[in-house]
Amino acid sequence: MKTSTVVVVGLLWAATAAAQTADEVVEKHLAAIGGRAVLAKLTSQAAKGTVDVSTQGISLPGTVEIYRKAPNKARSLVRLDLSAAGGTEVVVDQRCDGKTAFVSNSMQGDREITGAQLEGMLNAHFPSPLLVYRETGAKVELLGREKVGDREALVLQYTPKSGPSSKNYFDAETYLLLRNVTTVMVPEAGGPMDQTTEFFDFRETGGVKMPFRIVQISTAQTMTIALTSIELNATVDDAMFARPVK
Repeated sequence: MKTSTVVVVGLLWAATAAAQTADEVVEKHLAAIGGRAVLAKLTSQAAKGTVDVSTQGISLPGTVEIYRKAPNKARSLVRLDLSAAGGTEVVVDQRCDGKTAFVSNSMQGDREITGAQLEGMLNAHFPSPLLVYRETGAKVELLGREKVGDREALVLQYTPKSGPSSKNYFDAETYLLLRNVTTVMVPEAGGPMDQTTEFFDFRETGGVKMPFRIVQISTAQTMTIALTSIELNATVDDAMFARPVK
């Protein structure tokens, strides 16, 4: 066999070996973080940690609590120390009860969450939208490969039945999620903006690999979350996600 023929055969084999479908990437990702059987048994999550918001050259430290409950209830409670900006403290409490959502900001007041932002929250099925994407009418498409830092990543487009789509970057070796990019509505910032979320420091918790460091990047700010604890199947009352009666 001629050398050129060997090269061609080798390239064809490599291309065939590397070829994957979007469904295969989804299944390998789910297997990498714990497997469908384990993930299907998850009902809730309670996480706590620290947060640092960098905006306009100022670093604002604080604490964060994140609660989630299947299928799509969510709450985040952030307390930021504004002394570096000449303030005191701001508390941002965002809740979604699975149907409606609102955010309470101690500086800006309360606001109903509607439109694309609400749809995005409702589509965020716990523990992963990819676990039930067929049942919810979402579509996945494999776009190719890109670099995320020094890692080779498989890029998957996730398009829900309604609401904003996103690009998800999975490590080509471990199939852990490295990055998510989506367009979010931020009325406080004047409208839609691209938000990039990157995931680091994966640790096994209750048989599931989860990121303990999360960095959200937008044109307005960079938020770094360092979780100190994640409890799965925690006791989380539905009342925690409802808008409080004042």
